[in-house]
Amino acid sequence: MIDDRARTAARNNAEWCEAMCRAHGLPGTFGPRAWTNPRRTPRLYPDAVTLSEDATADDVLAAIDTAGGGGCSVKDSFGSLDLSGAGFDVLFEARWLHRRADLPAPAAPGGVDWTRLSTPAGLAEWSRAWDAGEGLAPLFRPELLSDPTVAILAGRAGTGRVVAGAVVSVGGGAAGVSNVFAVDGDLDGAWAGCLSAVARGWEGVPVVGYEHGDDLVAAVGQGCEVVGPLRVWLTP
Repeated sequence: MIDDRARTAARNNAEWCEAMCRAHGLPGTFGPRAWTNPRRTPRLYPDAVTLSEDATADDVLAAIDTAGGGGCSVKDSFGSLDLSGAGFDVLFEARWLHRRADLPAPAAPGGVDWTRLSTPAGLAEWSRAWDAGEGLAPLFRPELLSDPTVAILAGRAGTGRVVAGAVVSVGGGAAGVSNVFAVDGDLDGAWAGCLSAVARGWEGVPVVGYEHGDDLVAAVGQGCEVVGPLRVWLTP
């Protein structure tokens, strides 16, 4: 049985992917079983996200560009598709997360002030801290700052330097948390600070997202529950 909270998380994530694509001038389309984009999406973002466990391979493959070379990706939100016959490999597996709205906010570490970004200069600084030299900082465009469904949160030390951050995307009845980072590697502190900021800014709204590895451990440690699996497929 699929947990309804996983469906909520998948819908919220698809809306965040749509927001990122809109910021790049590449809007997609929501169908009954999947969000899809007919053009190649920004790096790290899928060309399709399934919204229902009964989505089929045809629901996604017929609506995306599978012939434009490598790098086409599908977020299989319920781990129910087999796209290997269409030339896809599994890139990674992760877990959907849900944090109840009635849980108390975590105690955020002292010395870090979490605020919502509002200027292109602030976003550029945040992007450089998030990117850590990987060359992906331009992914976060200033258009995101005017999107009412998106908030980019920065955790600043007393010196004013960005030391942590996250993205909050509101939609589908939840606040989605993604792109959580900590410059010093303290993911527990970053998750606590981020969730505390979300509790202040979006009171009474559940938090959703997905993670794997150390990020998953940190999120669960701050009260997030694992509510289902997902899988990302990629053409080489």
